[in-house]
Amino acid sequence: MSQEKLLKPSNGYLMLALFVVFFFGSIAGFATTGNPIWIVGFLIAIFILPGLILVNPNESRVLLLFGDYRGTVKQNGLFWVNPFYTKKKISLRARNFDSERLKVNDKLGNPVMISTILVWRVRDTYKASFDVDIFENFVVVQTDAAVRKLASLYPYDNFADEGIEEEITLRSSMNEVSDALEKELEERLEIAGIEVLEARIGYLAYANEIASAMLKRQQATAIVAARHKIVEGAVSMVEMALDELSKKEIVDLDGESRSAMVSNLLVVLCGDKDASPVVNAGTLNH
Repeated sequence: MSQEKLLKPSNGYLMLALFVVFFFGSIAGFATTGNPIWIVGFLIAIFILPGLILVNPNESRVLLLFGDYRGTVKQNGLFWVNPFYTKKKISLRARNFDSERLKVNDKLGNPVMISTILVWRVRDTYKASFDVDIFENFVVVQTDAAVRKLASLYPYDNFADEGIEEEITLRSSMNEVSDALEKELEERLEIAGIEVLEARIGYLAYANEIASAMLKRQQATAIVAARHKIVEGAVSMVEMALDELSKKEIVDLDGESRSAMVSNLLVVLCGDKDASPVVNAGTLNH
């Protein structure tokens, strides 16, 4: 036997009624008559009692007879099975696992802190019971191993100065990364009969030793990108201003004056502080 086998046990309510009849009947009969034959009824009741099992919703009982797997009960209710069966309770409910924050290296070698949130449940009780030692510990260890492998496949983020643009990163591609993590966990936990319902990155950040440097790098990248946009807009505005002045013939600018005007406008538009106006009371050249 290498796979789960569903077992349909006997009605537990009937056996419970027989237990009550034999147990209390034998006690009453022995107390009334004193005949030792009533002890047989008491022994039958004692034999019936260990065979009663109660299976709650989303629970199961794995049954073994002297080390031999006999089957699994997944039906809900009160049942009766062979009293010599060993009964192992396994929950079929969905479970949450929030892993510890692990320090791993991403694809570029940067140390990052990462954790995952896993939702899982037992699908095959045979594999969970006999193919692995303790399936709860197996889930923990394999989840940590999957997270370490996943983090090494992708960079934390893209940077313009790297010269290589990655399509998938840990920070900006959470859906793709989570799908890859879920697939990796499904392959690893299949041996234990575990079904992965959902796997998501729960925490992601640079490790403390490089967090400050990476924050400055991100800020610098953002500043450069913003300056680039500002310069593009400033050049467009200067070009438009010169075109409008020339078209409407408001002022006739020679080469030197045109260069000075362009320089002043770019300083005003590209500066990170408000410009202080200077009123020229003389000519344009003074």
